[in-house]
Amino acid sequence: MQLDNKAIIKIKNLRLRTYIGINEDEVNNKQDIIINAQIHYCAQDAVSTDDMNNAVNYRTITKKIITLVEQQRFSLLEKLTADVLGIVSEHASVSFAQVEVDKPYALRFADSVSLTLSLAK
Repeated sequence: MQLDNKAIIKIKNLRLRTYIGINEDEVNNKQDIIINAQIHYCAQDAVSTDDMNNAVNYRTITKKIITLVEQQRFSLLEKLTADVLGIVSEHASVSFAQVEVDKPYALRFADSVSLTLSLAK
């Protein structure tokens, strides 16, 4: 049996806190955000060698996302989402990446507001 070894890594519901928004309350207080990411890549080398150096390391990616979110301030979901997308797509073997960032309770009668960005290489 021949496998195509196309892998999809999914980081689901990464819950973090950051400064996001333009209103005074948002500028002065951290808010919850939820990040979901998909990373598509060819895992042929990782599958055939069982060597971490040939794989996309989701732990390293997640640590970079956490550092970004915790150390910066953002006015717009667009900027935050684009910066996270830059991190998840930086590995050379990534062929497609998508990031969705949710901002819970951003609107009075909604569970959250979210923004999704994607990148195909």
